[in-house]
Amino acid sequence: MAVRATVSRFPIDSDAQENSGIPWGITVTPFASKDETGRAPAYGSDGNLLPRCENCWAYFNTYCELDQWAWTCSLCGTLNGLSSQAIARYSLPQSCPEMMSSFIDLELPAEGSEEAIQARPVYVAAIDLSSSEEFLELTKSALLAALEALGPGSLFGLATFSHKIGLYDVQGPVPVVKNVFIPPETDGTLTMELEDVMPLLQFLAPVDTCKDRIASALEMLRPTTSWERPPGGGQAIDGVLMGGRGFGVAMESLFNYLGSEYGNTFALARVFAFLSGPPDFGAGQLDTRRYGEQYASKGEDADRALLPEQTPFYKELAAVAVQAGVCVDIFAVTNEYTDLASLKFLSIDSGGSLFLYSNTDDSTLPQDMYRMLSRPYAFGCILRLRTSSEFKPGHSFGHFFPDPQYENVQHIICCDSYATYAYDFDFANNVGFSRHTSEPPVLQIAFQYTVVVPHEELSEQGKISDNRSMYFLKRRLRIRTIQYTASQNINELYDSVDPEVVLCLLVHKVIQASLEEGVREGRMLLHDWLVILTAQYNDAYNLVQYKNGNALTTQVDVAFSQCPQLQPLPRLVFALLRNPLLRFHEEGVHPDCRIYLQCLFSALEPSSLHCAVYPVLTSYSTPDTLAYPRHSLSRAALITSGSPIYFLDAFTTLIVFYSSTADPSLPFPPPHDCLLRTTINKLKQERSITPKLMFIQGGQDDATAFENYLIEEQDVDGSGFTSVMGFVSFLEEVTQSVLEYMK
Repeated sequence: MAVRATVSRFPIDSDAQENSGIPWGITVTPFASKDETGRAPAYGSDGNLLPRCENCWAYFNTYCELDQWAWTCSLCGTLNGLSSQAIARYSLPQSCPEMMSSFIDLELPAEGSEEAIQARPVYVAAIDLSSSEEFLELTKSALLAALEALGPGSLFGLATFSHKIGLYDVQGPVPVVKNVFIPPETDGTLTMELEDVMPLLQFLAPVDTCKDRIASALEMLRPTTSWERPPGGGQAIDGVLMGGRGFGVAMESLFNYLGSEYGNTFALARVFAFLSGPPDFGAGQLDTRRYGEQYASKGEDADRALLPEQTPFYKELAAVAVQAGVCVDIFAVTNEYTDLASLKFLSIDSGGSLFLYSNTDDSTLPQDMYRMLSRPYAFGCILRLRTSSEFKPGHSFGHFFPDPQYENVQHIICCDSYATYAYDFDFANNVGFSRHTSEPPVLQIAFQYTVVVPHEELSEQGKISDNRSMYFLKRRLRIRTIQYTASQNINELYDSVDPEVVLCLLVHKVIQASLEEGVREGRMLLHDWLVILTAQYNDAYNLVQYKNGNALTTQVDVAFSQCPQLQPLPRLVFALLRNPLLRFHEEGVHPDCRIYLQCLFSALEPSSLHCAVYPVLTSYSTPDTLAYPRHSLSRAALITSGSPIYFLDAFTTLIVFYSSTADPSLPFPPPHDCLLRTTINKLKQERSITPKLMFIQGGQDDATAFENYLIEEQDVDGSGFTSVMGFVSFLEEVTQSVLEYMK
């Protein structure tokens, strides 16, 4: 569980917080195996026996004062009695994880019975047949990669959808498909349940014994030709029939189908939905004509109109998925408008992921599938944040849904080791924190989760005696208690800033503002925040000189030269304003791309987000020799450096660029055993998604892809190199705004 704060020394009171201009909050990566310093938790059992405060329900931790018969809560100060069992337990402190570490992970006993619950991982692929041969070939490759990643004992189901739903039985000698037609009406439902078309346990095949027949069934898949589609299927554009993609009905019927065995055959089912375009048939169909009409003819702000969902159908369907124990991953391979603004809830609300690939040629879909299924994940998670009494959580951000009954409790259906959530804080009163170190701010994060444990692991521990292939569920409780200090003045607070976490909270806030008020409002919020921060900093350090009541322009320090921790922020804000997340529709930003970036950025941990917003540019003198570890993203930096080889890491894209003046004897592309390749392979291995790797030879290849990332000469409000002073002009404009603000 990695936890990072925007400031490691908290503001002393609400005035200090207000005057600093820095957002106050944290990011949490609950299923990360180690904390932010690389420390693993202390593991143990009997999590149900951990004492809890009678007043605030916080868990006992190393910061609590312990007497022979009682303990004092480190969060609220309440004195709690100890049970005789706890007294005996704490007489041997070396055997108790909660006495040894403030970061613990304890096993919880199985509910209902002492036996561990049997569970088999279930995976279902739902494939769009209203597509092309190329799309199906890519999907087949992805699923063959997925089959290699699935553990023994997994169950796999293959379904297709178009104007009909196809269910495949691969457990016999030859794969058999059974179809049921989707009614074209927007309020239509299937004439029969999928269970009546094919019993679920006939549909879900063991991967161990049926892998070859699943592969054979995949080879049978063919696109639905236009003559197969029923009259009235899809939308007719200029007399040409389009679609027949009954995605909404297919998803709803699959969730109901799987839900019948939730808690019996499986504890979590994952549905992989492969889409080649917008749903345009039956219930859940989307009107994609709004993309062409709204900004062209109606005079509406496209950056505001295309971000909200056009129907609540998929948000409501996500609730059905959650009730059925289903997590949905959407893989959209399309360059046409698909309205991901409406579809996204199906994945993010159910704990899944949303992937967007603009074409089939260089798609990383197979690698992403393999990577996603190879890493461990937790499910049925509950995340609870508690604070000491002086402050409280404000807003929470991330792909979870809040508990309808309890405050500051979030439910996460499926959570991998990369998934990150954010909170901001407010003071609970006007008093703030004590200036004495005896009562420091304390934060406690509890994360209760379930993991699937293979039979072999339990067998090794002697938990079961037979050799049947099966999985069991283990419920665990992970707790992290952190004690902070309060800053005594604004200088201490500024010196403790973590700019990456500040960026994380800013991104969450501007995404929220964009969704509610439009992209223009999101940009204004970000710009105004930087202006106010710069003004507060200059005021705090007494840097602005006044003459006749007016601030002198030459004295404004817009580069934060006296505070190294704040220095990256202007560049990060500039880069965020240049990012497709916040660029205007008329600049050619596709609304689906914007939604994809919103979903991606709002789940990234701070370092990854930093890389995605302001890419890392390094230079090499040879493929084996690093020249400079970091350059600014400007042509001037490249010219000044004079290095022959540059490596740019933009999180989703990796580019190796050889300068046109590079020595021709340098091997291109770099050899597989060199330092540069080792660095690339390490980055790819550690990343949550598969980055696209490009090699560009300057003077011979088209270098546009690389040059587009050199943003510092680009105008903040434009798309091209409209100003040779992009970042410099931006700072000058911020300076003017600061002077206006300080008048």
